[in-house]
Amino acid sequence: MIVLHSLSGSSNEFHPLLVSLSELIIEHRSHLPELRLLTLEPSLQEISGSIEGEELFIQNELHISRGMRKLHLEIAIIGEEMQILHCVFFPDPCFDLPIFGVDLVVGSIGVTAAIVDLSPVGDDLPESILQLMKDINWPMFSQSRELPDWGKIFSKYVQFIRPSGLKEENQFLELVDQYLKILVKTLASTSPCSPFSLTTIERHRQQVEYCVQQKRNDKTRNVLAKAFNSAWADRYLNEILFDEPVQL
Repeated sequence: MIVLHSLSGSSNEFHPLLVSLSELIIEHRSHLPELRLLTLEPSLQEISGSIEGEELFIQNELHISRGMRKLHLEIAIIGEEMQILHCVFFPDPCFDLPIFGVDLVVGSIGVTAAIVDLSPVGDDLPESILQLMKDINWPMFSQSRELPDWGKIFSKYVQFIRPSGLKEENQFLELVDQYLKILVKTLASTSPCSPFSLTTIERHRQQVEYCVQQKRNDKTRNVLAKAFNSAWADRYLNEILFDEPVQL
């Protein structure tokens, strides 16, 4: 179980939005059918290192459920100021479900980046999800952020922002809550396709593409390479953060 705590000897406390977001994810995750913890070797469950004299600490938690091949929640601290939450729910390609992803970055001045999406693994999101998205009460965030050049993997509903103040932080949290409710509701009514159906094969291909594009994020790799080494960074990206679904 992810336990939010400061580094040994550190005076920092977790940002309230990060705490609320992690609790929200864990609550929704608990309602997924046939949920079970995935075994993770201790060296990857809690990771300690340093980068440019700053302590680095990472906690990882992996689960699996019916319809989901991997549910990943990661919390990271870098030094006294930076806190990161990263979460991705990867669907089993046999199920017509999107990839849920949310990231939060907190710096010395507060939340600097927040992104959430239900990313399609086909031409678009499933029709059942598109219908539910129509009922979302969309907040008007004051500071949108630009997606990276590989951001084509995200849906038209992706929200990438820098929340301004407590009101917008709460609005982002509510938006994540709505996305997760939609995903959990859709999963409950979705039956799997054959592993060898054309739709499953296409969803598998699209999920591989999602992972390939995410690994183009040089910022993540550079931080890991500086804290450890290039080989370790590549292993972490390929095995923990964005491992590709098993070849059909």
